[in-house]
Amino acid sequence: MNTLVSILRRDCSAATAIEYAMVAFLVSIAGFVLYSNVGTGVTGLFQNVSNSF
Repeated sequence: MNTLVSILRRDCSAATAIEYAMVAFLVSIAGFVLYSNVGTGVTGLFQNVSNSF
């Protein structure tokens, strides 16, 4: 039993997986915000081109 407890205390793979998941979540949120802002800018650009015709 002590061996199992010592192995589990040294195992950090779950913490690493959680850290990677948090980084992936933050990157996806940043990508969504960036995509929304770029989409608004592109829509405005196409609207200006359309109005110039």
